[in-house]
This record gives sequence, structure tokens and C-alpha cells, in this order.
Amino acid sequence: MADVQIDILKTSIDRAKAEIFSSSFFALMGLLFILTSIGFWQLGKTGTAKAFIIPLLLAGGLLVVLGVGLIISNQLRISSFATAFSADGQAFLEMESARAEKTINGYNSAVYKVIPLIIAVSAVLLMVFRTPIWQAGMISVIAMMAVILLLDTNANTRMQDYKDRLVQAEQQ
Repeated sequence: MADVQIDILKTSIDRAKAEIFSSSFFALMGLLFILTSIGFWQLGKTGTAKAFIIPLLLAGGLLVVLGVGLIISNQLRISSFATAFSADGQAFLEMESARAEKTINGYNSAVYKVIPLIIAVSAVLLMVFRTPIWQAGMISVIAMMAVILLLDTNANTRMQDYKDRLVQAEQQ
């Protein structure tokens, strides 16, 4: 039983570290959006190129904030795991299991319903509004949502695997 409990602590820490690694890609992609915005600002000659400056800057800023926020929250979570686990291993297991279930439910609604809907609406708006600023804005939204969809799909799979491990530990 003790080996299973310690394995759960290690599994929890490993999952949080994987989330930190994954979250760094949000920040990295955000920086790429910002660099692209700066490139359009410095080198863009056409109205369409100049229209991309603000939307890419905003999308990049949001991705950086999202990535850094997730990194910080997971680092704080890792530092609290050992204390919470040593205080009451069973309560830790139940708390993590409930958190994992809540997170999976959030992914199921946000990642698999809301984000594709935002992409679809943006694609329709891209076809309807033919001005450069609208097109740049909608393309930026689609690109940002695609990044979030890609990274959160992987995070959802990791969270589901984590929850399965927690359920196995609860049954033992």
C-alpha cells in the first residue's frame, strides 16, 4: 500500500512537470506571435501586412500570459504536493481525483466544443468581412485557437491517464 501511495505522489509530480513543459509551449508560441507582429510592423508594406500587427500582438500576449500562468500554478502545485500527501495521503488522492475529473469536464466543454466553435465562427467572419483588419483579426484568432486546441488536446490525454492512475490507486 505504501508503495502505491508513494507512486501516486511521484505520478502527481511527474504529471505537473509535464504540464509545466507543455505550458512553456503556450508561452513560446505567444512569443512567436509577438515576433511575427514585430516583423509585420518593421517590414510590412501592404495594408494587409500592417493589419496583422495588433491582432498578432494581442494573441501572442494572451498566449504568453496563459503559458506563464499555467507554469506558475503548476510549480506552486508541485511544491504543495509533498505537504498535502504527507498530511493525509487518502485525502490527497481524493482531492486530486476530484480535481482531475473537474479538469477533464472543463476540457470536454472548452477544448472540444467552444474552441472549435470559435474557429468556425472566425472562419465564417473571415469570408464575410473582406477588409484587411477583419481578415487579420480572424486569422489571428484561428491561429491562436489552433495552438490552444493542439496543446490542450495533449493535456487532456495526460489528465485522463492521470485520473486513471488515481482511480487504480483508490481501488487498491
